[in-house]
Amino acid sequence: MTIIVADTTCGLPRDMLAQRGIPLVPQVVMFGEESFHDDKDLDTALFLQKLKASKSLPKTAAPEPPLYYPIFEEAKKKGESVVIVAPTSKASGTVRSAQVAAQEFPDVDIRVVDSQTISCNLASLVLVADNMAKDGKSADEIVATLEDMIPRGRIYFLVDTLEYLAKGGRIGGAKRLVAELLEIKPILQIKNGQVEPFEQQRTKKRALARLVEVAVENCKGGASAHLCVLQVEAEADAQALVAELKSKIDVPHIPIYELPPAIVVHAGPRAMGIGFFV
Repeated sequence: MTIIVADTTCGLPRDMLAQRGIPLVPQVVMFGEESFHDDKDLDTALFLQKLKASKSLPKTAAPEPPLYYPIFEEAKKKGESVVIVAPTSKASGTVRSAQVAAQEFPDVDIRVVDSQTISCNLASLVLVADNMAKDGKSADEIVATLEDMIPRGRIYFLVDTLEYLAKGGRIGGAKRLVAELLEIKPILQIKNGQVEPFEQQRTKKRALARLVEVAVENCKGGASAHLCVLQVEAEADAQALVAELKSKIDVPHIPIYELPPAIVVHAGPRAMGIGFFV
């Protein structure tokens, strides 16, 4: 059997991961001199409290390579392969960290997959990989399926405030001020593994309606679409978005995944969006 490894940027509920037996590796969040692992030390609710009280933007870091060692030791004992489904290398050092860790276990079959995405689409890839592993598929088959899905992934999301993008240097202060005065809601996308602008709408209501339009235009529906919604502090809006999507696209289930701290650092509270595979 193949062990599938996730990290906290996927946003999958921890109880689900525990039930499935999927090892979870944390990201690191730093408030000043304090460092936290966001699997046990810091969940999203506590992180948001600290974020809103902080005068400066916290920093994030990839998992330390030794965090992977117990997983690799277990695989070595059982003679199993390992597939690490990692967040995009263009926004996180997780791929590199996993690769460095793998070098310490040259006799274990370890594959590090750069998903070129984050959040809910990363969650979908982890679940696909784990389902295949539980069905007895080989590491080669699992990696081939993921590599086929990755370029077909689409994520579109909007932020409630530009404050955190400005603090993180993603936009200038003047641009933030003008956008907020005009009530402009930018829609962003994950493209080629990194965050890029998609388009702008004048209100949040219109931006959410546009997310539905984009999904209807591009998502074929069916189980293979893996349509999902991401949110943080926007549960009611996310539920409404799911209902709207279900009324227009034929999919069996649309899960809602909470954004983890390492992503909320940049997106800020009340961010939300959609992910799917074309």
